[in-house]
Amino acid sequence: MINGILFDLDGTLLEHRTAADTAIGAWVSERAPGNPRLGEAAALWAALEEPHLAAWHAGECSWQEQRRRRLRALCAELAIEPPADLDAAFAEFTGHYRRGWTAFADAAAALAALDGFRIGVLTNGAQEIQEEKVRAIGLEGRVGRVLTGEVLGGCYKPAEACYTAAAAALGLPPREVLLVGDDIVNDVTGPAATGMRSVWLDRLGTSPAPEGFPRITTLTELPSLLSTL
Repeated sequence: MINGILFDLDGTLLEHRTAADTAIGAWVSERAPGNPRLGEAAALWAALEEPHLAAWHAGECSWQEQRRRRLRALCAELAIEPPADLDAAFAEFTGHYRRGWTAFADAAAALAALDGFRIGVLTNGAQEIQEEKVRAIGLEGRVGRVLTGEVLGGCYKPAEACYTAAAAALGLPPREVLLVGDDIVNDVTGPAATGMRSVWLDRLGTSPAPEGFPRITTLTELPSLLSTL
């Protein structure tokens, strides 16, 4: 029986990709007007997210340093002179990014339909920022605790210990928890080793889920799916 539901945040409840793409486009336009590769900036920035976040998760660098590394790498790709103050430059990007924070249109209604379940957010981002996002998009009080590696003993998705600790934070064993998210490894196949159930949120409707895992294309499908699990 499913008694608890964990939601990923970026790409699941919050329209991260749209906000990040728009923000980096604005940043490059301001820093390097007329850059011939401006149209590629969003894709390049997206490709840089995971490897540098992974370095932070692994303890290879600080949160701030992974941001600096990402900016340096982007500037190298676009042949832009790296800013002398990378922290201030990243803050400029973050300002654009924050202005783009918005919840997916289906998020609030789906959460409202889950009365009786223990709810939480399981995300690989930084605790303070992810909590800020939840407040900014109007979901504070609707999603329970925001759980990141910073409050789960330093473990991040897809480490088994992350899912086990997140379930414990809900006061439940993993087998009674469902994880809903858009990343196949972090949110779908990763939890299986602990006995946690999962659902792939494929908003683009691009391909079938891995064999044995349910797939939805909108959060409005979640309440009815729960009755079949």
